[in-house]
Amino acid sequence: MGDGADKVSVHSKSRVELKKQLGLLNGVAIIVGIIVGSGIFVSPKGVLLEAGSVGSCLLVWAVAGIMCGIGAMCYAELGTCITTSGADYSYIMQAHGELPAFLFLWVCLAVIMPTGNAITALTFANYILQPAFPSCGPPEAAVTLLAALCLTLLTFINCSNVAWATRVQDIFTFTKIFALVIIIITGIVKLAMGSTENFEAPFEGSTTQPGKIALAFYSGLFSYSGWNYLNFVTEEMKDPYKNLPRAIWISLPMVTVIYILTNVAYFAVMSPAEMLASDAVAVTFADRTLGVMSWIMPVFVACSTFGSLNGAIFTSSRLFFVGARHGHLPGFLATINMKQMTPLPSLLFGCITSLIMLSSSDIYALINYASFVETIFIGMSVSGLLILRITRPNLERPIRVNLFFPIFYFVICVFLIITPLTSSPMECLMGLIMIATGIPIYMLGVMWERKPQGFRIAFSKFSKLTQKLFFAVHEELKED
Repeated sequence: MGDGADKVSVHSKSRVELKKQLGLLNGVAIIVGIIVGSGIFVSPKGVLLEAGSVGSCLLVWAVAGIMCGIGAMCYAELGTCITTSGADYSYIMQAHGELPAFLFLWVCLAVIMPTGNAITALTFANYILQPAFPSCGPPEAAVTLLAALCLTLLTFINCSNVAWATRVQDIFTFTKIFALVIIIITGIVKLAMGSTENFEAPFEGSTTQPGKIALAFYSGLFSYSGWNYLNFVTEEMKDPYKNLPRAIWISLPMVTVIYILTNVAYFAVMSPAEMLASDAVAVTFADRTLGVMSWIMPVFVACSTFGSLNGAIFTSSRLFFVGARHGHLPGFLATINMKQMTPLPSLLFGCITSLIMLSSSDIYALINYASFVETIFIGMSVSGLLILRITRPNLERPIRVNLFFPIFYFVICVFLIITPLTSSPMECLMGLIMIATGIPIYMLGVMWERKPQGFRIAFSKFSKLTQKLFFAVHEELKED
């Protein structure tokens, strides 16, 4: 903010900006690492609860994967024609304007990202403590404290070094895939031994209510959430025109196949009633199949959620950074630590909001609440692709998808937004209220330019204090 802070950057040999350090492997690790987190270990119960049968459950997992693949193709076009970081925020800004982009930023800041981080951290804590409390669940206080410690540790790693954060992501991505491969192989062995009773009448008891079908998809899509997170860090990718779509096309089919096979393995070992009765599906699976080695599954699941949380912290901080750079969030969030070249204030801000969300323990209500809001804005981003095709036809598009894909995905989003209004009206109402609360905040924080002098002086002093405290300055603008 101040002149003195900006002059410090002159002594640095390199420009003060986020560096391009992410290659194709890092991109795949970020997508797979974020997607394969708490979802596959929490959501199978939620999908089955709403879908009503084994066959419908597996169908939801397959269709949800295909939907995310189609959505990812749309985001590949958006991400290669609008290469600034921020993903949905940048796309909504270009297509719909300032206010809708701010509302997306607001709900991400207040609901989507801290809620997702809290769910993942709580799942990590539950699984890591599970072996210590085999006969009963771990104490709630211990789970919350360990979740808070996990959030704090990963924020420290991301603040310290981008290379450390990506290395953690790579390592834990391979770990979680290994854990799911163990589940899949064990399930295949059980099927070969004749454990096929749950597949004899696969669609018996399937729900036909549109609202319940939508909620089943919400739980399934929650497990795939993160497929668009690589778009948040486009500016830090090496050769994003090639590596962004490649990373998407490698990751989504792989995750979809793994998820379907994992659920088949679950049903090869547990009946639907047993799965619904279990709060830790993967642990129950391991207890039934791995004998004395069953303790490794909670460890693997903990590793999985740890890596997923690391990726979410890494990418969400870039959203806050871009929003602040555009003037939609306080300016100190758009500063970079000069030693580590990381958006340290933005990372700490995201950590604090996630820690606040740990106070809620109803995971399935949080999933429905966050998924409804997120679907609205993903639908806006995809509709933005259609709008930009009309309003900016000459925009350079290294990837140009067939119009069928964004239209199809937008229609699905509309279905997922409308149908839960009857079956889960309270979660939907709370989501809409949260979006609406962003309007007065936008008017006061962004539109109201003539703020009182006392407020401006106090805020300027606070900004300078954060810059000194975090040894952070604003990003140097590139010269044309």
